[in-house]
Amino acid sequence: MNSTIFEPITAVKGIGNETAAALEEMEIHTVKNLLEHLPYRYEDYRLRDLETVEHEERVTVEGKIHTIPTLGYFGKKKSRLTIKLLSGRYLINVIFFNQPYLKPKLTIGETITVTGKWDRHRQTITGSECHIGNHSREKEFEPVYSVKGSITVKGLRRFISNAFSQYGSMIEENLPPQLLATYKLMPRKDALRMMHFPFSADDIKKARRRFVYEEFLMFQLKMQALRKVQREQSKGIGQEFDGKSVEAFVGTLPFPLTHAQNRVVEEILNDMKSPYRMNRLLQGDVGSGKTVVAAICLKATITAGFQGALMVPTEILAEQHTQSLKAMLEPTGVKVALLTSSVKGKKRRELLEMLESGEIDLLIGTHALIQDEVNFRNLGLVITDEQHRFGVEQRRILREKGANPDVLFMTATPIPRTLAITVFGEMDVSTIDEMPAGRKAIETYWAKHQMLDRILTFVEKELKKGRQAYVICPLIEESEKLDSLQNVLDVHAMLTQYFANRYKVGLMHGRLPADEKDEVMQEFSVNIAQILVSTTVVEVGVNVPNATVMVIYDAERFGLSQLHQLRGRVGRGSDQSFCILLADPKTEVGKERMKIMTETNDGFVLSEKDLELRGPGDFFGKKQSGLPEFKVADMVHDYRTLEVAREDAAKLIASQSFWHSGEYAPLRDYLEGTGVFTGEKLD
Repeated sequence: MNSTIFEPITAVKGIGNETAAALEEMEIHTVKNLLEHLPYRYEDYRLRDLETVEHEERVTVEGKIHTIPTLGYFGKKKSRLTIKLLSGRYLINVIFFNQPYLKPKLTIGETITVTGKWDRHRQTITGSECHIGNHSREKEFEPVYSVKGSITVKGLRRFISNAFSQYGSMIEENLPPQLLATYKLMPRKDALRMMHFPFSADDIKKARRRFVYEEFLMFQLKMQALRKVQREQSKGIGQEFDGKSVEAFVGTLPFPLTHAQNRVVEEILNDMKSPYRMNRLLQGDVGSGKTVVAAICLKATITAGFQGALMVPTEILAEQHTQSLKAMLEPTGVKVALLTSSVKGKKRRELLEMLESGEIDLLIGTHALIQDEVNFRNLGLVITDEQHRFGVEQRRILREKGANPDVLFMTATPIPRTLAITVFGEMDVSTIDEMPAGRKAIETYWAKHQMLDRILTFVEKELKKGRQAYVICPLIEESEKLDSLQNVLDVHAMLTQYFANRYKVGLMHGRLPADEKDEVMQEFSVNIAQILVSTTVVEVGVNVPNATVMVIYDAERFGLSQLHQLRGRVGRGSDQSFCILLADPKTEVGKERMKIMTETNDGFVLSEKDLELRGPGDFFGKKQSGLPEFKVADMVHDYRTLEVAREDAAKLIASQSFWHSGEYAPLRDYLEGTGVFTGEKLD
């Protein structure tokens, strides 16, 4: 590599120490950093026909001045200059704010070129730039950069232009010829030049295509190398389970497995047999049958002479899993036990002794499983349900309860494929993308708040049949900022009054003490309470098959994935279930979300739509780490390239030539620079 491109920024003509200090605030320290500081958008100065321009879009038009300009003043030294302009077949208004100096230059019949924002309704352009004469720009696209402090976009363009004059010929290629040829990608030197100095929209498209692939490939190489390092450093236990016993167990299940369940069981069992420790994410929609898959894998580890552990986020969920797994596994001789903070005293001591001696085959519980006094005799498989609810540290402690046990994470939050590839790139991902036969789709309706009386009549009709209902609200109590939202305390008071002497209404929210939450949930589970008014704490893992109605207040406040999770609390029995979204969305996106919810019950379709509408940061919540920052690539819109880059990265990391051939040296140098490994580790 030529070192001159790594020279300090002051080597570029026109950049002194003061400017260099300002550029360093923008993480631009070297010539290379400057050349790779790419535009985030372009000003488009091509002449457009106003017929094709959207409302409030920025546009450049050419035309003849049709009226004498009028200049008016308002406020302190603020001005408004107005003309009528004949552009093609349009006679439009053009307004220039605070540019009074233009008035003497604008004469009737003069041809001018104006750039500004187009108001389709008022047939007006608010002009930001004006050029006297015909449209004669040398460049129709101007790059726009993110800048800080004293650095201006204009100044940065000049510095980048100087850097290219001095160092442009020294930019080296970092992708191998074979990949450039396969995807017809531009050489890096040309692509960088076109990103900064494009002559056409096609230039930008070609250059951007090159950098989208490069960014994704580099990121995926890092993820695949990390995965290889983790895999080869984490020696597994190579479980030799009894295949016939596992098959016999599957035969005892009251229903056949779906194709998707069979596929993921095979993927997981193959991992468990391998000499490397399993690190796999199992994702499946609400009701897709993940618990059955978990039961089969736990049965397998037990036939291999190991114990299994299943950690879940709440006591209610732990109890529900214990009931269903006992029903499936105990008839085949598996000893199942439950450990939560409610198990105390002598009972707890006896349980821990049995666990340590190996009498208990499968332990199910909350984070109580990771306490110091919990010791397994021979832990072979750790399953964490709703894994995003536990911290990395909690999952690590449970994993270390055994000697390199296999690890399976489960989630009922369908993660869009693009996010699974980026966020969980170092894990294997199994997906149950098929629902068991015979499940009735939940009917979903979108209603406005003024229809509440009709909705309550419908809820009562279901309650009279002996069914139950959830009512979900976004807030616990009134907040000044969101006082228009229905809060859970008000709704509970209103429904208690409405259903007085007929049905019991329970109240559940995050601020209740744990024992009160359990009591409320228990009452709803056994139908002592027929209606449960709650915040989103019921989103995960509550199983009440008798509940057939889900009413969600202010549904526009929730993302699609969260609405789908909430909807999944009903439809768990054999009766037809209903979800009613109470919402008066003000935005087009809000209306679109409600419409999508009524059209599909497929969580994976919804999660992809959610990602398109909200973006990756909102999908996981702002605090979630693990989402990479890309300069050019957009993992939602460029997801096909992301998938191609992932496949290419996996093949490269697995091939011998990647680690030894000269054509891959720049990619190896990049990996060394990331600190994922030191050269020898993966030879």
